[in-house]
Amino acid sequence: MSEQVQEFARRLEEAGYLTDEALATALFLAVHLTQPILLEGEPGVGKTEAAKALARALDTRLIRLQCYEGLSSSDALYEWNYPRQLLGIRLAESRGEPLSEEDLFGEDYLMARPLLAAIEHPGPRPAVLLIDEVDRADDEFEAFLLELLAEASVTIPELGTRHAVVPPIAVLTSNRTRELHDALKRRCLYQWIAHPGPARVAAIIRLRVPGVADWLAGQVARSVQRLRGLELYKPPGVAEAIDWAAALHALGVETLDEPALRHTLSALIKYEEDRAAVEKAGLAGVAGGEG
Repeated sequence: MSEQVQEFARRLEEAGYLTDEALATALFLAVHLTQPILLEGEPGVGKTEAAKALARALDTRLIRLQCYEGLSSSDALYEWNYPRQLLGIRLAESRGEPLSEEDLFGEDYLMARPLLAAIEHPGPRPAVLLIDEVDRADDEFEAFLLELLAEASVTIPELGTRHAVVPPIAVLTSNRTRELHDALKRRCLYQWIAHPGPARVAAIIRLRVPGVADWLAGQVARSVQRLRGLELYKPPGVAEAIDWAAALHALGVETLDEPALRHTLSALIKYEEDRAAVEKAGLAGVAGGEG
């Protein structure tokens, strides 16, 4: 790892995010090449948190767009302040003043959504634009992103094209519920984030849960690894491991045994079918400290 990347990884760690060499290098390049980066991986491995930590490390604004099925370009880009427009119309009518279309669709009535806010961010540092779970959006929205990612610009029909003075650092995340188009991937750096091993999970827990005991962080990490070996609908990830460790620490648990696991399973398991599968496998075996 180069000295620059090492320093960058240290800044991410100070921002609460422990990374490996590959991810640190990819994020470093995304910042210094001003190129979008696509982070893929299973849910809960830290894709979203990577973007949040990047914004903290750079001491800049994080602008988040949460994608979902049916998301339209107008939902993500801008909308007009219709109540204020209606008020303007009524005020003009009461005064007997003419009101043109240009008057109604001007800057005063424009409400920026995440994509436009990222383009219009004044700097001096670029904003971090998090386009979260882009695989949940439709193909049409994915195609709409191409102009923004390629040119750092967006077009508003009533006002024209807006070009970023300080192009944002775009971080796209995907759980790979569907394959993204090649045109989008070609515009991005790419990094797969795998579920880390127990040693790294324990280190992440120690970083994210202040005051947690080393033995508890290690045992939680090993228990989560055992759970990931079961046939679960939603295997726990790093996020769940952190939540579980925080819950155990808050309860003052001194021994991670079957009762402790049973009482805190809600922090770890999110589906009733998975709860039944864990209990069938044996809580004592999952909570065991060895392995």
